[in-house]
Amino acid sequence: MAEIHALGPAAPGNRMLKLTAFLFGAVAYLTFLFTILYAIGFVAGLVVPKAIDTGAKSTVFEALAINLALMSLFAVQHSVMARKSFKQWWTRFIPKPVERSTYVLLASLTLLLLFWQWRPMPAVIWHVEEPEMAAVISGLSFVGWVIVFTSTFLINHFELFGLHQVANHLAGREMSPPVFRTPLLYNFVRHPIYLGFIIAFWAAPTMTAGHLLFAAVTTAYIFVGILLEERDLTAMFGDDYRRYRERVSMLLPWRKLI
Repeated sequence: MAEIHALGPAAPGNRMLKLTAFLFGAVAYLTFLFTILYAIGFVAGLVVPKAIDTGAKSTVFEALAINLALMSLFAVQHSVMARKSFKQWWTRFIPKPVERSTYVLLASLTLLLLFWQWRPMPAVIWHVEEPEMAAVISGLSFVGWVIVFTSTFLINHFELFGLHQVANHLAGREMSPPVFRTPLLYNFVRHPIYLGFIIAFWAAPTMTAGHLLFAAVTTAYIFVGILLEERDLTAMFGDDYRRYRERVSMLLPWRKLI
């Protein structure tokens, strides 16, 4: 009986594995926080050492090729690892409690690579000269980031970024099954997080060719991501999500079809 007990959930080795998983999840979450804060500075051209319009000079074609490759790498990683079939395969090799943390960590590292290797394309597409109007547009961009963060906390911020899973695993608690909820902003649009990103990326008092490329490609990817995500949500929640789609618009609160 003593040998059996030693191999149970409270065994020192098992406890150490759970603690290791939690620490891994915490590192992944802190990496995400650093990445998203850096992203704000990267897009706005504030504080960070390497922004969207700074960095090594290159030809237009070289910059276009490198930037598209970096965004494609993120899109593939972000989309493939989010699919249910990939998760089922992936969790054969890694513990299920750290699956989300691993996804978050790799997505963050891919974004950091993009920020590091991004090539500026400085040709100006538009520039708002009036200081007051420029300040309003910059403020609108930060409103977009506020919408992003607020929307994550309206659902379950820490579960979305993997920390809840590893904390429950450390405490020996099972994760609750997903429940379909539509808190606050989700009663106006189905994807307020994506809406916030679109606002943050496009609200720029000075829009360069590089910034425009970044905004356009990420917006296109957002629409692809929405199609994939809604397919998964419909499979998960069935008629509840179908009725939600009929009642609430995708991104624009005043237009049902969008």
